[in-house]
Parts: sequence; C-alpha cells; structure tokens
Amino acid sequence: MAEPSPIRGDTRLRRAADVAVALPALLLLSPLLLVLAAWVKLDSPGPALYDQERMGLGGKPFRILKFRSMVVRADRIGPGISGRHDPRVTRAGRILRAFKLDELPQLINILRGEMTLIGPRAELARYLPHFTEDEKLLLCVRPGLTGLGQIHFTEGQAAELDAAADPEAHYLRSQLHEKLSLDLDYLRRRSLMLDIYVVARTVAVLFGAFSISAARSEP
Repeated sequence: MAEPSPIRGDTRLRRAADVAVALPALLLLSPLLLVLAAWVKLDSPGPALYDQERMGLGGKPFRILKFRSMVVRADRIGPGISGRHDPRVTRAGRILRAFKLDELPQLINILRGEMTLIGPRAELARYLPHFTEDEKLLLCVRPGLTGLGQIHFTEGQAAELDAAADPEAHYLRSQLHEKLSLDLDYLRRRSLMLDIYVVARTVAVLFGAFSISAARSEP
C-alpha cells in the first residue's frame, strides 16, 4: 500500500498573502464591523465579541475571535458544537452565522499569525484526544478562516445536529473524522488553484444562504 502524500505546510509566501488580504479587508470592512458589533450588543445582553480557546499551530492554544452569536455563557449550558437551530443562538446570531459574518473578527487572528485564510478548522482542545495519528498532522499548520472541512460542515453536517439527541456525541462519532479527512486531503493537495476553488465554494455557500433567506422573506 502506498504511503499517503505528505502535507503541504505554511510558507512565507502564504503568510505574506494572509497579511496582504487581511489588513486591507479589516480597513475596508471597519464600518461594517462597527455596525455588526452594535447590532450584537443591542440584540441581546453581553459583549459584542466572543473569544474561545482553540488549538492552533503545533497544538498550542490561542483565543479565536468571533462576533457573539449565542447567549452569554452558552458553552456552560450546552455542547461545544451547535446546529442551525440551537436555542442558544440569538436572533442576530442566526443571520450572522448564515452569512459567516460572525467569523470576520478572525481577520485579527490572521494578522496576529494565529490563523491563515484557508486551512483546517480550529478545534476545541477536548476534541483532540479523538484525533487519529494521521489527523494530528492538521496541527502542523495554522487553522483557517475557511476550508474544505468547514464548507462541508456548513453545507451538510450542521443541520444533522439539530435532530441529534446528543449533538456533541453525534459530531464526534459521525462527523468529525469525515470533516478532518477533507482537511487532510486539502493539505496534501494544497495549491493556488485549490485555494481559488475553496474561495469559490465559500462564496457559493454565502450566496446559497442569501438565496434561502430571500426565499423565506417572500410573501
């Protein structure tokens, strides 16, 4: 049996591209970010931003930034994974999540060097014991703002969690390894063309969310 291809790690060129995209994006989107922060604050009690410890490059923890899309202390009253209709999600949070707007503060994580634009999802520390030895290779790169695994979860897996009696157990048993497999496949084939494909898929997901939202708003 042939050995699996080695993963293609982060490079200086990729880091330069991250900064070249994230910095202008933050500057251009700053008015939108202020509006979203105010909306989150007005919609429900609590801070506009939410930070949570995730595992990054080399298995080192970092604080991932998001606009808060759940009630305060949601992590203490429910599982670490959530579906599309989790009751902990706020009204503003449902829209932020649908269009991935809650992820925009991670541009700051990218500038800090904790994340990259495209890569595997940053997981909670308590999920790492469930990784296989092969899957632990994902910790050799910085986690991404978007990636094949994240797209797959958004398109197909998130809705399954709403019907699960124990969403976290279902995620670990039936979804985690499938998602990680896609991230590993990406890292073994990592290239400019594949990155362009991931960006296109991400945009398609966002437009799909817009189309669903528009259809639901029609009389």
